[in-house]
Amino acid sequence: MNINISNTSSVPIYEQIEQQIKNMIVSGALQEGDMLPSMRFLAKELRISLITTKRAYEELERDGFIETRVGIGCFVKAKNQGFIREKVMCEIEEHFEDAVIRAQVCDIPLQELVEILTIIYEEHTK
Repeated sequence: MNINISNTSSVPIYEQIEQQIKNMIVSGALQEGDMLPSMRFLAKELRISLITTKRAYEELERDGFIETRVGIGCFVKAKNQGFIREKVMCEIEEHFEDAVIRAQVCDIPLQELVEILTIIYEEHTK
């Protein structure tokens, strides 16, 4: 599993891990039933605290992306596409809300925001 963390990011390391694993699950890079690295192994590989990986895994389990089988390990849960879509939509809405607040502070009209979003969306669909 290829996880990249940044010590200079304002995003906590456990959230970076959590988000990258979520992205792998949503994109299909990790499939239902795939076993995740043990918390201890991942902590060692990333050179971070075991507590940090434990928190990332707990958040993933709480959000329904993985399940822990006692004595065996952590596995990708069966995808509930509706649930995953709803989770992603909530995250998108939060980012949009932040963008709208910043735009309003700088008197950027809605049409410009729509244009920016359209350009970014089209760049990522090529």
